[in-house]
Amino acid sequence: MKTSLRKYCALALCVTFAGPLGAQQELAPIKSNGNFIFRSYEAATVPPARLRNSARFAALIRGGKLYLTAQDAISLALENNIDIESSRYNALIDASQLTRSQAGGPLPGVPSANSQSGSVASGQGVSGSQAAAGVSNSGGGGNGASSTNGTITQIGPTTPTLDPIFTDVQSYAHQSTPQPNVTQSQVTNLIQNTRVYSEAISQGLITGGTATITYKDSYLNENAPSDDLNPTSAPSLQFSIQHNFLLGFGVAVNARNITVAKANIKINDLNFKQEVISIVVSVLNDYYGISADYEDVKAKKSALDVARQFYEDNKKQVQIGTMAPLDVTTAEAQVASSEEALVVSETTLQQDQITLKDLLSRNGLADPVLAEVEIVPLDHIEVPEKEDLPPVRTLLATALANRPDLEANKLNLINSQTSALGTTNGVLPQLAGFASATNRGLSGVAQPTLVRGFSGTNGGTSTLPSGYELCPPSIGPPGSVCQLPSPSLVGGIGTALGQVIDRHFPSESGGVYFNPTFRNRQAQADEGIDQLSLRQTELENQRTTNQVFVDVSNQTVGLQQARIRYQAAVKNRILEEQLLSAEQKKFSLGASTTYNVVQQQRDLVAAQSTEVAALVAYSNARIALDQTLGTTLKTNNVSIDEAATGRVARASSLPENYTRQ
Repeated sequence: MKTSLRKYCALALCVTFAGPLGAQQELAPIKSNGNFIFRSYEAATVPPARLRNSARFAALIRGGKLYLTAQDAISLALENNIDIESSRYNALIDASQLTRSQAGGPLPGVPSANSQSGSVASGQGVSGSQAAAGVSNSGGGGNGASSTNGTITQIGPTTPTLDPIFTDVQSYAHQSTPQPNVTQSQVTNLIQNTRVYSEAISQGLITGGTATITYKDSYLNENAPSDDLNPTSAPSLQFSIQHNFLLGFGVAVNARNITVAKANIKINDLNFKQEVISIVVSVLNDYYGISADYEDVKAKKSALDVARQFYEDNKKQVQIGTMAPLDVTTAEAQVASSEEALVVSETTLQQDQITLKDLLSRNGLADPVLAEVEIVPLDHIEVPEKEDLPPVRTLLATALANRPDLEANKLNLINSQTSALGTTNGVLPQLAGFASATNRGLSGVAQPTLVRGFSGTNGGTSTLPSGYELCPPSIGPPGSVCQLPSPSLVGGIGTALGQVIDRHFPSESGGVYFNPTFRNRQAQADEGIDQLSLRQTELENQRTTNQVFVDVSNQTVGLQQARIRYQAAVKNRILEEQLLSAEQKKFSLGASTTYNVVQQQRDLVAAQSTEVAALVAYSNARIALDQTLGTTLKTNNVSIDEAATGRVARASSLPENYTRQ
């Protein structure tokens, strides 16, 4: 039953803080499921990074070619892109940051057990009596001030440690101390054997305080014959509380880091979405760029074929003596120029394929299969005759509602305001109240103590006051009187604990601690810096929002211009084809020259290149508009949950006729 409950709790935490479950189960640190006491101190194991590509590639490679639709390219990127995979860890990091903030407190110091070695309770034994009286003896075991826990300062008040802290310190000591004055100890060498056991539970309060329960037991056995009790046990139980009332007071101030950590989880989701949008945009630009590269290569090959055919025809004309050899040289130069243009175009295609392969895989060209395949895009850029865009005001509303970076900016501003609560509260002086209640006990083995100048009457005890008796021969001569400790103090540790529980020796204390800093310039400056930075952040956010208005307007105009330029480029290419055809006819009739035909071939090549460039520019403008509006994922049917898990449900398969058209 307990195991099932732990599993359900772990599942709820993963869903709440760690994003989509599938990815988190594979990436999240694996914590120990051993004993609940010890597993908190066992380091978690982080699974190795996933460096292998998904199986989707195998379904799309045929005959050394990778046939891709735009949707398949996006799916491969969502499953394999390194940047997206790296961003998936941010959700886990933010969840750990939240856990750290919920624990509260600064970085802990290291408690020193040495500080209790050889110590005795106040009033216990010779050393305790001297310490209680304010007498210092070098080498003694009296209690002294020691710094056991260091803290790290921060701007603004420090949140108390919100995890309960249990401390168990045990120390054992044997001490020999020479006594310059034997009046009390009655020995020249005071030998002490001490055992100190101290347990404490401390709990920080989110309101700005700390409550502590401390149990301490001090055992002392020494060789001083002047002790009434020896050995002795002196346990004590103390409850103490300290609370801030100005600096560091309030839930909002002490929980500010928790609030910020929770908001950071939401910001991470938005940043992850922005990362996915950026990758999808890059994939689409490269994908359609490759599609245009193929069109450019096709055009360059066609131009080369025309140039070669013209060159061959001219060679025949020279052979039959109807053309000068110089005209053949001009045609041959055009062939060389066309070959160079084809090589440049093919090189550009190869470079763009390398870039896209890197976006679609985790190991890039290190995979020999992927390094050798040729990417063949099955989708082509479609340019409509007319753009059917909503009014600019509607597009602006869409951008403001969908842009993840704008929402992240709002949350970042709220986080800055939350963090500024610390510096605002830090201006206040320190005012703290403290109170404690302590119950003490003392017990031990009774040791009769010789009373000087006091003897019994005729060896009898009937006339001795209560608490006195005749000394045994080992302590004094016959008739000498010894003093006995109170019967309530005679016994073992059980007697002393009974005194603690019954509050035989209660102590209470309380007080107020007030510590103002005159002029307070540091806190004032910190608060001023935070507030001024907040105003700068507000202005930056407003500038970003204003820029969205500009970007939407510019992208809308840019898309329309790109479409018009493409249509003009198509018309120009058609005209250049007609002019070349006409020039070739004129040349065949002897009404034109080789130079004119070659020049017209060059003009056609330039027109074809302009058309391809205009086609790419339109595609990039269309993709950029979707990115500006924040609709890239919706337009391309991308699920952010699938992106977060790295598994796209849609299966990829080649169409029956997958040969590039």
